Amino acid sequence: MARKLRNVVLVDDNETTSFLNNRLLSRLNVADQVHTFSKADQAFQFLWGDNPTDNPSKDVPELVFVDLKMPGMDGFEFLKLYNELPASSREKTVMAVLTTSMHAADTARVAQYEGVEYLAKPLTEEKMQKLLEKRFVNN
Repeated sequence: MARKLRNVVLVDDNETTSFLNNRLLSRLNVADQVHTFSKADQAFQFLWGDNPTDNPSKDVPELVFVDLKMPGMDGFEFLKLYNELPASSREKTVMAVLTTSMHAADTARVAQYEGVEYLAKPLTEEKMQKLLEKRFVNN
């Protein structure tokens, strides 16, 4: 059985998608808090700021869902910045791409980042349970 998470972050420019994902997470009661962002740069700034090593006690998210195709900073840029964080910051967070794109070029680009999950939209209870069981089993 997976444990309940402290906080989950949804980064998606589609308000309907964010609303539905938020509702699903609430219904499943998987996290104490869910933060939703429509812009990847704002999400990254909120989560890790300019210098994540300055504030190691900051309540980092245990799970982040990020869409790939967004205006401004897209999911690929978000992953690149995330990948440049110190390992001590990255190991506290499970990064999951949540996208409509099943394009081979996109999956290959995401696969370059170790440990990043790749999920096809829509997020479902079954996908969420599998992810939780895979990455957040009680330890």
